Amino acid sequence: MPMSTKATGEQQGSRPTPVPSPQYASTELDVWTMMNQVAASVNAVNLGQGFMSYPPKEFIKRAAQEALAENTHNQYAPPRGHPGLLKQVGIHFANRLARPIDASSELSIHAGANEALLSVFTAFLEQGKNQEVILMEPAFDQYTPNIIMAGGKPVYVPLRVQAGDKDPSKDVISSHDWKLDMSELEAAINENTRIIVVNTPHNPIGKVFSREELEQIGDIAARHNLLIIADEVYEHLTYGVEHISIATLPGMWERTVTVGSAGKMFGVTGWRVGWSVGPAELIQPTLSAHIRIVFTSNTPLQEGVASALKLARENDFLNIQRQEYEHRRNRLMAIFDDVGLPYVVPDGAYYLLVNAAAIKIPSDYSFPDFIEERGPNFKLVYFFIKEFGVSGIPPTEFYSEPHRHLANDYIRFAFCKTDEGLNDAAKCLQSLKKYLRETS
Repeated sequence: MPMSTKATGEQQGSRPTPVPSPQYASTELDVWTMMNQVAASVNAVNLGQGFMSYPPKEFIKRAAQEALAENTHNQYAPPRGHPGLLKQVGIHFANRLARPIDASSELSIHAGANEALLSVFTAFLEQGKNQEVILMEPAFDQYTPNIIMAGGKPVYVPLRVQAGDKDPSKDVISSHDWKLDMSELEAAINENTRIIVVNTPHNPIGKVFSREELEQIGDIAARHNLLIIADEVYEHLTYGVEHISIATLPGMWERTVTVGSAGKMFGVTGWRVGWSVGPAELIQPTLSAHIRIVFTSNTPLQEGVASALKLARENDFLNIQRQEYEHRRNRLMAIFDDVGLPYVVPDGAYYLLVNAAAIKIPSDYSFPDFIEERGPNFKLVYFFIKEFGVSGIPPTEFYSEPHRHLANDYIRFAFCKTDEGLNDAAKCLQSLKKYLRETS
């Protein structure tokens, strides 16, 4: 006999409607959406989010178009990855890491580097065990939610400026002046620690960790038998310094998963193709997690990336691209030299941290509540966008609460933009000179 409407209603009312998990219940805007909306409201030059404002090279677009035209590329790829891409990524890393790579066991293709990171965290963090991951701040803002989603606990150790007699609020400093205190790193390790994340070249600082620094981190990881996740998505964007993969150091291959990104390598962030590489005993559980998270990555763009990797080696694309980025970096630095704001010279990636402590915001300036509640760094960036028409990102978003004060004076700008866009920013920023504090 069917249940009566009355009975059904009583049963429905016997328990509350399910509510979201506290982790996802917040309606607070993410920083990227927020600042993009503020920028759009005044038609600002967008130097905030790290997407390219120019198209990819023709050979890259053509590789994707040809892959899409092939009927066999419109169905599922194997979860580990399309064979063509596994082969090309294997060749790439055999050259990069100076060791043979078995593409059938030491590689996994992912739906972007972020999904690769989530897969590693999911594979090596056990729910309910309070297992910890050490992050060096400022840390890419996806690390923390990925770790929590995987059941882990993030632990933060900040990089600190050690620039000698230079004052970062007045003087240009180097990204290498941001130092990791190795004793502070080791003090953060306890019996629950499982993983250290090393991001080099670093977002947002642009720091490229030196061999000595990586050796010290590696020694600590080995001493405590920890896994290393090497986020190296900007591996080919360095300026006058050598990028060293920590997996190449003695004893580090065995405990390192290296993560990379086709989006960053080829300027196609919307393709969402990334990879993880490491010993089979680390990649197999990572692949198992990947299968449960997304099962596989899209087939045609995997094949497009495979063709692009092969062609890039033939046409020296990565070196040419590095020179183009260095030109953009130097142009943006010159713009801030002209208006009188100091910055952190990046040795890698495509971000410039500008110290805007000299900007004097009028005491009666009005901020909307959604900015006011996020603190002084958000107010500084909002003021920059509204008054000067150039958008950036507040780097406090890359810090945990106890360390956010370290970034209150900084704004992160991206220089993966056209010359025209950078020239427009230069014109807009001329108006900030009247807001500069007098300095002795």
